[in-house]
Amino acid sequence: MKNMFSFPALIGETSLGLVKNVGQWGVFSLSALAGAVHIRQLFPKVLQNIHFIGFKSLNIIILVAFFTGMVLGLQGYYTLIKFSAEGMLGVAVALSLVRELGPVLTAIMLIGRAGSSISAEIGIMRISEQIDALTTMNIDPVRYLVTPKMLASFICFPLLTAVFDCVGILGGYFSSMLLSSRSGIFFSKIQSSLLLEDVTGGFVKSFVFSFIVITISCYCGYFTHLNQASAGAQGVSNSTTSAVVQSIFIVIVVDAVAALFCMEMGW
Repeated sequence: MKNMFSFPALIGETSLGLVKNVGQWGVFSLSALAGAVHIRQLFPKVLQNIHFIGFKSLNIIILVAFFTGMVLGLQGYYTLIKFSAEGMLGVAVALSLVRELGPVLTAIMLIGRAGSSISAEIGIMRISEQIDALTTMNIDPVRYLVTPKMLASFICFPLLTAVFDCVGILGGYFSSMLLSSRSGIFFSKIQSSLLLEDVTGGFVKSFVFSFIVITISCYCGYFTHLNQASAGAQGVSNSTTSAVVQSIFIVIVVDAVAALFCMEMGW
């Protein structure tokens, strides 16, 4: 009889834990957003985080974007040439980057480079009782630590997505020059086919992804001490891994849902 009810009990316990974590993450995120009213006091820290999240990620974004565009150009050319439509290569590369790959790959790169570092940093501050010290000094740790990173991400993610899109298109153009003598129509087709709605949709996605990545990374680090399975350095390691995995998973799920919604709405 005990084994009969163990599996439903496990499902119920897991569901309650999931609901609790989602609610706790929501309250945590709203608290960080509410801290934005003190933007004047936080402005120096926002600039520091823009440098860390944005400027220091620029090299890897450019590198990945160029080779992503090249791969799209190569594979797109060999697909389109079967239908004698290689002149549409520029449109295929640009739409793939602007609507989907640009925001998603930018977010994934920033998760690996900045999100993991942020989670580990806040996790170490938690286990070394630095966050408790901020509370003792009557300083809101969420506003002091999380809000500047959130505001900086709202600026950096769309800008880096724009860089990714532009460099990726150049990578696709480089492929078209290597494969076809008709590369001159590459940009003319993009200009006539790429709509403002496509670009705007990509920027909206990058803005949403910035909120997801930063809040999850900060949340996992901030509540490192609640992980009963491990403590100390092992707890920080587990929190960082959890932040990266959860961020990538939710970014991909949100992107898939957004793509389905846009298709249903005819956007």
